[in-house]
Amino acid sequence: MKFNIYTLGCKVNTYESNVMRDQLKNNGYIEVSTDELADISIINTCTVTNTADHKSMKTIKHAIHKNPDALIVVCGCFAQNAKNIEIDGVDIVIGNQGKSKIVGYIESFLEHKNKIEDVLEMKDLTFESMILNNFNKTRAFVKIQDGCDNFCTYCIIPYTRGNVRSKKPKTVIQEVKELVQNGHREIVLTGIHTGNYGAEFENYDFADLLNDLIQIEGLERVRISSIEATELNERVLEVFAKSQVLVDHLHIPLQSGSNTVLKRMNRKYDKEYFIQKINQIRKIRPNISITTDVITGFPGETEEEFKETIETIQTIKFAKLHVFPFSKRDRTAACKLPNHLDNATKKERARILISLSKQLEVEYMKQFIGKEVEVLPETISEDGIIGHTGNYLLVKVKTNDKNLQKKRILKLEQIEYPYCYGVENVDYFIKL
Repeated sequence: MKFNIYTLGCKVNTYESNVMRDQLKNNGYIEVSTDELADISIINTCTVTNTADHKSMKTIKHAIHKNPDALIVVCGCFAQNAKNIEIDGVDIVIGNQGKSKIVGYIESFLEHKNKIEDVLEMKDLTFESMILNNFNKTRAFVKIQDGCDNFCTYCIIPYTRGNVRSKKPKTVIQEVKELVQNGHREIVLTGIHTGNYGAEFENYDFADLLNDLIQIEGLERVRISSIEATELNERVLEVFAKSQVLVDHLHIPLQSGSNTVLKRMNRKYDKEYFIQKINQIRKIRPNISITTDVITGFPGETEEEFKETIETIQTIKFAKLHVFPFSKRDRTAACKLPNHLDNATKKERARILISLSKQLEVEYMKQFIGKEVEVLPETISEDGIIGHTGNYLLVKVKTNDKNLQKKRILKLEQIEYPYCYGVENVDYFIKL
């Protein structure tokens, strides 16, 4: 039988979709693209914002319309939050627990032809271990953690992902070793609250995991998908100081540069703490790329608070901003806050921040023009290859040699946003 998978949302969803893909292929199912007809369509949904809800619903309906006779599976955060999805044509709904059992759900439906709804309550959960064994790209994601206990006032994720829980260290290390043995050179550690890895373990935390991973032979890069400023403690920073396997890139969510807004958000720091932490990081890694998330238009955000956020961003000089207009989510504390802003104001402030982001990104890129960088190729373009540097510059190089199994030392020559363009020097050509 043929299947396809639609994936919305975060890197954790991407990882979990890849695990489902592997399990189906290993059981004889054949993957086709979402543009083709399939016997089974899986929609792995997102619910982080109202826009994400609309996209999830639109994608579900699109899959049903395109494949009217197909078995339709809906899973992920939108399914978890909505629980009972009453859409004609949806056959299986499984939320955020059970994705690793996708083959069993499908085979049960094919045998009994009864709709399956198995959306578990997201509390007191243990980690649902998933191992990815499809080796077809330079970069591999490894999910090490799930859940969040922070309950920021704007965020629905603790309700859809549940309590903090972690993959066992030996399992993570073995998974990474197998990925490296099968050609991967970069590992991206991902989770809902990645830096809180090991919170339920005795005498083993995120710093311990990093220390173990950097010693794996053949592993050239370890990237952290996202980490809170409060989790970049002395022990984690010590690993950055001693090993270049950890790349020159950190994504650290700011959310707001105004202390009064941060307090209403129930964030665990103020802007002074955040700035101090960034300065501490840059003493260790002067050229590091630091990217961030910013929510604009939070309830009650005044013009002065918005200007304060801009000033904080300019002080820190992020390499890029991911901008999100505030989205009202039922069940969250922010939903009940007074003075919600109108959509026009939120959109305008988002536009200003997106423009600022491009300016900051180009400023960061310019620092590396004329310098040599190492690029791991990821995709093939019409006239060459595209890949990322350790500090996450997106680089294009014109070359006739489109072998993705070779890393390149390039000299960056120019910027054509969002790309840096590099030229290859054969004297620095390296075979993996």
